[in-house]
Amino acid sequence: MDTQNIYILAIESSCDDTAAAILKNDVVLANVVATQKIHENYGGVVPELASRAHQQNIVPVIDQAIKKAGINKSQLNGIAFTKGPGLMGSLLVGVSFAKSLAMALQIPLLEVDHMQGHLLAHFIKGASFTKPEFPFLGVTISGGHTQIVNVAEHFKMDIIGQTIDDAIGEAFDKSAKTLGLPYPGGPLIDKYAQLGNPKAFTFSKPRVPDLNFSFSGFKTAVLYFVQKQTKDNPNFIQENLHDICASIQYTLIEIIMDKIKKAVKQTGIKTIAIGGGVSANSGIRNVLLSAEKKYGWQVHIPKFEYTTDNAAMIGIVGYFKYLKKDFSDLNVTASARTKF
Repeated sequence: MDTQNIYILAIESSCDDTAAAILKNDVVLANVVATQKIHENYGGVVPELASRAHQQNIVPVIDQAIKKAGINKSQLNGIAFTKGPGLMGSLLVGVSFAKSLAMALQIPLLEVDHMQGHLLAHFIKGASFTKPEFPFLGVTISGGHTQIVNVAEHFKMDIIGQTIDDAIGEAFDKSAKTLGLPYPGGPLIDKYAQLGNPKAFTFSKPRVPDLNFSFSGFKTAVLYFVQKQTKDNPNFIQENLHDICASIQYTLIEIIMDKIKKAVKQTGIKTIAIGGGVSANSGIRNVLLSAEKKYGWQVHIPKFEYTTDNAAMIGIVGYFKYLKKDFSDLNVTASARTKF
């Protein structure tokens, strides 16, 4: 066995992407993702179809990751997997496979919280320009989650703000659906927003206490706005698509930025690290980079491949857990909701 290097196989199956990665210490040797296209027909993720697709994808994805990394499975030191949060059926596919393979190879099992993965993805070598220094404010923005986390150490995290209903990614996707855009619509809103006027239409920002978020009212406001306008002008969406998208994106980014500013003021922490699928949004990236100069913040934005669900981020958490010898036993199971 190689005593200088630790090889981790990581498995991520929390939603609709089947992913596997191989890490050699903090370096990614392979990061393979099989995206499930079937959900596009339904305008959202169908849990039963997702878990079936994971069952079909998991063996070829892991096999491809091992081959791409150029190693033999006998070199693996541990297997990291997403325990939760996520869709229960999807998680169980990854957990069951990880347990079986760990038992067969007689190597440690490493359970990982999906949300910790998004925040610690910054510690993958080359994931961003520089690694954030502790403490930092981790801002997780995705289709299922919106959180502000005070990260004191790798495994010392305190959620100081989160959504009380829907996540920001859902607000993007549902607004896109209202406009008749295909799923997933968030990236399309970002694309069209760059061609529009962000001040063309005004959407009110929800008043939520402390550092928490709410996006359900925003989705409803967009729906009512579009219904009213199309009643007066059936071609309203087609004639104003770019401006509507720009105005939606502008408001959602304002909601996020207001809370980040408040969190910085409350904690005195000026290091911000974002993660999650919505952190790929160009508007959010640009506003944060402007804020870095304006307020003297240190902003850390991961590379695109580490923003959406991927196994490399699960692998880096697994690597840090391996160093601590924080192993799981074979009784471990998936959990749809977790608290780190």
